[in-house]
Amino acid sequence: MTIRVKICGITNVDDARLAVEAGADLIGLNFYPPSPRYVSEPTARAICGLLPPSVWRVGVFVNAPRHQVAALAERLGLHAVQFHGDETAPDCRGWQQKTIKALRVGAEPLLPDWSTHPADYVLLDTYRPGRYGGTGTSFVWSRLAGLPEDQRQRLILAGGLTPENVATAIRTVQPWAVDVASGVERAPGHKDADKLRAFIQYAKTA
Repeated sequence: MTIRVKICGITNVDDARLAVEAGADLIGLNFYPPSPRYVSEPTARAICGLLPPSVWRVGVFVNAPRHQVAALAERLGLHAVQFHGDETAPDCRGWQQKTIKALRVGAEPLLPDWSTHPADYVLLDTYRPGRYGGTGTSFVWSRLAGLPEDQRQRLILAGGLTPENVATAIRTVQPWAVDVASGVERAPGHKDADKLRAFIQYAKTA
């Protein structure tokens, strides 16, 4: 199994370069203004300019108007758009880019059902009231053990991942990719070089 690593919440060129050199497969750029990891379009353009073609540029949006998302995705040449708010299934249809829909996992026994969701990929994050991701807390990964292959091949696992637990999470869930933001930071929006390198190394050798 080839695991992919998405480093999300990149806010500056230095962190983007560090992530690429460490082996990141996807870079997440957060365009949700209330987030401490929000990135402006000029900064995002500078970041995208240094990414090799093999590294996906992923724009993260929360309840943004469709025309704004489409225009920004076109200007920046995004590979994928990630919907991290209350977007519905129809909102994820009809895009030129790949689509990722974040679904939040709470304490209730039933997991979100994404078997028929139109998004190309589904990102599972931990539910916390009033928060659109970035909680830094994990859910019980064993709840995802034994998923059908077709669902695992669309799954991006997020929520509370760190260098210390990412290998266990991957072995338990076997997702298409893992996603991390706060778990490799020294402060919100600023990556820690040692944590980032360790996370990618442990993920790739899990």
